[in-house]
Amino acid sequence: MIDTPYLLFLGDAPDPLAAKVAQGIRDWRPDNAVGQFRMAGCLADMKLPDMSLAEARAAGAKTLVIGVANRGGLISPAWKKVLIEALEEGFDLASGLHNLLREEPDLKAVAEATGRQLHDVRVPSVKYPIANGEKRTGKRCLAIGTDCSVGKMYTALAMDLEMKARGMKSNFRATGQTGILITGNGVPLDAVVADFMAGSIEWLTPDNDADHWDMIEGQGSLFHVSYSGVTMALVHGGQPDALILCHEPTRTHMRGLPGYKLPSLEDLRDIGLRLAQVANPACTVVGISINSQQMGEAEAADYCAKVEARMGLPCVDPFRHGAARLVDALAAV
Repeated sequence: MIDTPYLLFLGDAPDPLAAKVAQGIRDWRPDNAVGQFRMAGCLADMKLPDMSLAEARAAGAKTLVIGVANRGGLISPAWKKVLIEALEEGFDLASGLHNLLREEPDLKAVAEATGRQLHDVRVPSVKYPIANGEKRTGKRCLAIGTDCSVGKMYTALAMDLEMKARGMKSNFRATGQTGILITGNGVPLDAVVADFMAGSIEWLTPDNDADHWDMIEGQGSLFHVSYSGVTMALVHGGQPDALILCHEPTRTHMRGLPGYKLPSLEDLRDIGLRLAQVANPACTVVGISINSQQMGEAEAADYCAKVEARMGLPCVDPFRHGAARLVDALAAV
């Protein structure tokens, strides 16, 4: 187990979206976030107190969490001094990067010398099966997106929270490093060997009560040439009964791919549903989630209303407006 509370390390994040791990913890587990540590040039801000390592330790922080998810998941050489000082100050370290803490000789040596723990949450801890495609009892909902980082995790968390408030049977099923750090368990899907990815999602969402919903955290995008593989594993391994379409309307191109435009919501609906029905012919699209973070209140409401009228599906920003209408649609499945 990773000791809480956390000091969120934002490093030299070039923009707020690069610190999405920290943002997820800040938004969904605020009691676990004592403060933030930012290096020179950092352009992300979680609106938490900026703290030195010593100040954070005095405030009770026990683990320094790397809250940055950069392209390739690498531990920047520029971060090393801070990470080593954190171990020496008495912090454990936690990271969801592909570049593992335990594989950095200097960090491993200091951790051993100081008796501190290195937590790599992107390391599969289970021997997952190959998917068999057998139908499981219970229900499952998957958020799929027009791009990466458009709010798929927030959508599933917001819906799960609303469902629990109504007394519905629901579990958020984490499939990425941020979700795992928020909930404490899950499958680090993009670190699972390809042949076993869909099987890991079958394992994560086993047989359950007929009225129980697994809210599966989405990953990647079917339209993102870098990360479409993880999405396919979720679509087939999850065997969703319902899909939620997720979109960020201010994007001018796919994240990290300036030569690729975002697909339309109609394309996402048609292709996503067709692929989902390979594993579950009864799957249906029930709603649309809009990440309106970069829009004003009136602009966001107007955009959602126009999309809803165009597509005939409830359309909201579940983090901004609440997830009630999406849950209403899910309950009707």
